Amino acid sequence: MLSDPDKAGKVETPATRGRSRKYTQVLALINQAAIEVFATEGLAGASTQSIADKAGLSKAQLHYYIDSKEALYRQVLQDILTDWIVVFGFSDEAFGPRKVLGDLIHRKMVFSFEHPLRSRIFTAEMMRGAPVLNDMMDTSKQRTDQAAAVIQNWMNQGLMDSADPMLVLFHIWAVTQFYADHATQAAYYRGAATLGDDKDRRYLIEQVTDFLLKGAGVR
Repeated sequence: MLSDPDKAGKVETPATRGRSRKYTQVLALINQAAIEVFATEGLAGASTQSIADKAGLSKAQLHYYIDSKEALYRQVLQDILTDWIVVFGFSDEAFGPRKVLGDLIHRKMVFSFEHPLRSRIFTAEMMRGAPVLNDMMDTSKQRTDQAAAVIQNWMNQGLMDSADPMLVLFHIWAVTQFYADHATQAAYYRGAATLGDDKDRRYLIEQVTDFLLKGAGVR
């Protein structure tokens, strides 16, 4: 993404603030358009023209704000990774597995409900071997290793069944990610047009949380 040229070495005035707000708003439109196009077409199938059309811009206008389709795709992936770090952040280990893992499952389910397209972009990138993500995941890997160590410590204390802690995290990911990647399937087999309203989503979160915590043998 390009930086805002109105801010480069200038004193901010009401006029420049207005241009800055407009610039930020257009970037948000481009980002949302990119998410929709990349989620349905993938990186190879997407074009800057389709992203521009979705954002309501001309192709020339789009390229004023971005360097390339590939740079925009990389930025979208980086934003998703940043969100994953927040979603999978562990609270104080002393709260124990029921509280910490329960909160994790809740956050991941909410993300699946509210940002399914972003989740699908991440999944599609992984399914093609993560060529772009490979050099972007060091922080995510470190956080995941730390989470696995916390889970191992709970197991050592007898607070949950003994298992491979990394696989426990994988299983949580797999079940919760289903509700993003396969939302249409989940809704269809449940006889609904979508995954439902807030009440239905709370029910799904409760069911998934209960299932996963029981499976992990959380005391």
